[in-house]
Amino acid sequence: MAGTMLSTAFAAADAQGPGGRGGRPPRGGGGPRGGAESRPVDLPPPPPTAPAVVVSDPNAKKINSLRVEGSQRIEPDTVLSYTKLRVGIPYNNESLDQAIKDLLGSDLFADVTIDGAVSGDIVLHVRENPIINRVILEGNKRLKEDKITKEIKLKPRQIFTRSAVRQDVARIVELYRRQGRFAAAIEPKMVNLDQNRVDVVFEIDEGPKSKVRQINIIGNEVFSDKALRGQMATKQARLTTMLSSNTSYDQDRLAYDQQKMRQFYLTNGYADFRVTSAVAELTPDKKDFIITYVVEEGKRYKFGDVTVDSDIRDFDNKKLATSLGIKKGDWYNAKKVEDSVDALSQSAGLFGYAFAEVNPEFNRDKDTLTMGINFHIAEAKRTYVERINVTGNTQTQDKVVRREIRLAEGDAFNDFQIKRSQDRINSLGFFQDKFEIKKSQGSSPDRIILDAAVEEKSTGELSLSAGFSSLEQFIVQASITQRNFRGKGQELRASVNYSSYSKSVELGFTEPYLFDKNIAIGGDIFRRDYNAFNYIGDQRQTTYTQVSTGFQIRAGIPLTEYWSLAARYGLTYDQVGLDSSYFNSAGQCDPLVAGRYLCEAIGNRWTSSVGYSILFSSLNSRLRPTAGQSLSFSQDFAGLGGDVKYLRTKFEASKFVNIGAGFIGSARLEGGYIFSLEGAKGAGVDKVRITDRFYLGEPDFRGFNIRGVGPRVTRTGYTTDSSGNQVLVTDRNSIVDDALGGTKYYLGRLEVEIPLGSGARELGLRPSIYVQAGALWGITRPLPTIASGFPETIDPVTGRKTILPLILPVLASNGQALYQVPTTDASNPGLTTTCVVGYSSAIGGACAGSSTNIAVTNSTAPFLEQFLGDSASPRLSVGAGVNWNSPFGPLRIDVAYAFLKQPGDDSKLITFNVGTQF
Repeated sequence: MAGTMLSTAFAAADAQGPGGRGGRPPRGGGGPRGGAESRPVDLPPPPPTAPAVVVSDPNAKKINSLRVEGSQRIEPDTVLSYTKLRVGIPYNNESLDQAIKDLLGSDLFADVTIDGAVSGDIVLHVRENPIINRVILEGNKRLKEDKITKEIKLKPRQIFTRSAVRQDVARIVELYRRQGRFAAAIEPKMVNLDQNRVDVVFEIDEGPKSKVRQINIIGNEVFSDKALRGQMATKQARLTTMLSSNTSYDQDRLAYDQQKMRQFYLTNGYADFRVTSAVAELTPDKKDFIITYVVEEGKRYKFGDVTVDSDIRDFDNKKLATSLGIKKGDWYNAKKVEDSVDALSQSAGLFGYAFAEVNPEFNRDKDTLTMGINFHIAEAKRTYVERINVTGNTQTQDKVVRREIRLAEGDAFNDFQIKRSQDRINSLGFFQDKFEIKKSQGSSPDRIILDAAVEEKSTGELSLSAGFSSLEQFIVQASITQRNFRGKGQELRASVNYSSYSKSVELGFTEPYLFDKNIAIGGDIFRRDYNAFNYIGDQRQTTYTQVSTGFQIRAGIPLTEYWSLAARYGLTYDQVGLDSSYFNSAGQCDPLVAGRYLCEAIGNRWTSSVGYSILFSSLNSRLRPTAGQSLSFSQDFAGLGGDVKYLRTKFEASKFVNIGAGFIGSARLEGGYIFSLEGAKGAGVDKVRITDRFYLGEPDFRGFNIRGVGPRVTRTGYTTDSSGNQVLVTDRNSIVDDALGGTKYYLGRLEVEIPLGSGARELGLRPSIYVQAGALWGITRPLPTIASGFPETIDPVTGRKTILPLILPVLASNGQALYQVPTTDASNPGLTTTCVVGYSSAIGGACAGSSTNIAVTNSTAPFLEQFLGDSASPRLSVGAGVNWNSPFGPLRIDVAYAFLKQPGDDSKLITFNVGTQF
């Protein structure tokens, strides 16, 4: 922009006065374009009236009169208040010089002179500093204006001073240096306006971000430069690191990298390692940095004698020393020393010594290169809980938090119980992650105060899920859950599911502490409508429907801190039916159309079941665990009344491990078996009904569709190719595919959550990779619908074989064949009857007449029916997914590829779901 640099602007302002600069119109925003400034000016408060100073110089004169000239905004009395000059007091040259210094030091005046020093009629000539009209930033793109303006001191309506401008330039430069832009240049300019006002303009050249071109390490012999650079947060600017934010220079990161190098050497036995110098040199073009470290590795040490010396009599020093995991002769490792200090502190906490100090004492032997360590535990008093404070909970009731704390006021302090309390409160899911109970000194050395300062988060969740597959098209699910209903920790939920496969509505409620006792009780009511379907050409054909309506009530009690017992009772009414197109004219299921296995499944039945679960959990969080394990074993018995009898058994186990460096590993295994308690059935009929079996697929088995794994029956029709040959249809949408479920299954998953940088963590991104294996099997092979197959014919000329449609008579409800009266008959043309000759309107009635009737038949197009997927052989999928706390709510995307499949399995590559919280 046009303007005068401040280095010359001050002189220009002196020469031009308040009339502004020629060649540039005054900037607006405060009156210079259209009138005088009427707003008040922010002036510094005047100092207290200075006392008169008596000058002891015998040659001093007295002030006869005292005037101020040149002040515009500042009252003359205010100007005089900044000096010690008063009428009638003696003065000399020193006192006049001091008055000039005092006025200039107030930052209100650009120039001050004094006349009348000879006569005693003192005149103070002042020229006021201009008032700032606006502060303008130009050229800032990487730093938003609000981030700069809150750091600088110059503001509108304040007094303009050159020192303030220089300070603000330095502040802006520092802001850009924090971003790694060391080439940033700030050019301040001043635009003069009327009435002694100015616009201050900072023209900013942000420059490029200064990258780290090279990291040099001098003095390392044991470890390579590459190995040491790998320990650092700062990375060299290369093509492979172009997306990293750590390639820019950061002075704080330089100190962090030195510490990381030191930790690396100390964990590998080099106890004498040190960084003798660390220099960051900016290249002449100010675009890059070259960082050079000079190190001294020193000798490598082994652990010497490791002992524990405790002033607390309750401890067995030898047992503590052997439990530390440090062995004499192992290479020295500083991380093991830190872990040992933590372990001893926790051990002291388990015995109630909350403030026990553990100090490692090192005995370095440079001759034998050994490092002996004595862990000294200082004398401490057994600590008791004086008070437990719960703060920060605005909606959640105090008792919801307190009942999860495993200590009470007056109990002996126990560090393990504190950790367990933290895990239980985190598992509630009502508060922000990483909640921690703080400890502070109580009213006496043996008293401790526990502060549970929680930070509440949204516990209501509105979830929308969506998916897509070539078979079922779109899947939509919606659910609303309040996990802290009324602030009492109760859970209230409702969900609706809609897809081409299923529709359902469910309502549920859980009270975790009935009558404030540690007894959980809850219940659900539901209606689930499942539709199996297939495509014939482009037409969707429903095969069988299953409508389940019922309820379940649950109760649970803890057995120990980690073990609990749950019991339940459920009553369900299942209605399994087929589309009307699958029934013949006699109102019976037609196996040729539906399949024998579906005809056997239809019917209505009641299921009355009772069950129990034994549960174990040491997870540090129920919602997002990073450590611990869980186990459950459950059985359900159906047969307390109703029409179904079976015993269903399931188990689940999972384990979470902090692998290190932010990686979280998890393993999960589950399986189940259902055994029918009903009597023997006919050949080809499974004892366990299709509605009671296990099903496997999405969302549990990523990489496969809903019910995409396990036994199924497919029907593949025939078509004719371009050469006139009869071939099987290959379009999956034209193949009838009915999942039958299984009586046995297993499913395992190994998953690793991958840590990201701080920026990605702030966005809530949590990616993971996983591998899954599982199988579903164990049903009786259904009898084929067409026992003897379709008729065939062979062309005698070409030898081409053709499978023909199956033509069968249509039967009446009494099993007799139906016939049609010829249309030429005079009395009953075209009517159906059971009479071969003549006619009777009643089924099986006496026939009257002489017309010979035509048999009514159905033609079934040929198809290939296959029973597939009934195999315990593992299916395997490998995939990657990411959780993202997006602005739209929690989002999960998975891409999983099925590497191992069995014939008939239905795979699926991509799934996603999204929700929001309130």
